[in-house]
Amino acid sequence: MVNPLKKLNRYKKFALLLLVTASVGLIASFVLTLEKIQLLKDPAAQLSCSFNPVVSCGSVITSPQGEAFGFANPLIGLISFSVIITIAMGMFAGAKYKRWFWLGLQAGSILGAIFITWLFYESVYVIKGLCPYCIVVWSMVIPIFVYTTRYNIMENNIKLNRTWQGIAKWFCENAWFIVALWYLAIFTSILIQFWYYWKTLF
Repeated sequence: MVNPLKKLNRYKKFALLLLVTASVGLIASFVLTLEKIQLLKDPAAQLSCSFNPVVSCGSVITSPQGEAFGFANPLIGLISFSVIITIAMGMFAGAKYKRWFWLGLQAGSILGAIFITWLFYESVYVIKGLCPYCIVVWSMVIPIFVYTTRYNIMENNIKLNRTWQGIAKWFCENAWFIVALWYLAIFTSILIQFWYYWKTLF
């Protein structure tokens, strides 16, 4: 049986990655928004994402970091992931975007990566609580950033001098490894930071 992914060109494969990751991120952001609304209705409500003293999204949602710009962070996800889904569907329909458009997506993915890295640090080391749906969002933003960068490098939307071309080539050839390493760093940090709790489960 022929693998259907092999029939897709690089453009369509990138579109598929954007569609899948953004769809998952949108669902997680939507659920987080519902949880936030539930807390506004009843501050004592038992949230679906609160399981134990460590894995409890209530402490994250109600923290100042949960409203970094004066409103609930999930609203950013609702907008951003919806835009990315629209871009992906346009790609599947045959749309060809200009270089400035791709650089705009690149800038957005960079800001997203910076934002989720900050949220990860605040959640793990400052709030000291884990929000499962937040982790899903982080996990979707990472490949969006890495593979958007990969695509823009390969399509020469990002202009690089000879000094950076070798690094860029390695980056493009090992994008999956970079994503995996990023996931491993998050997993290891969570494992170490909350080991005092995890070891009680054994």
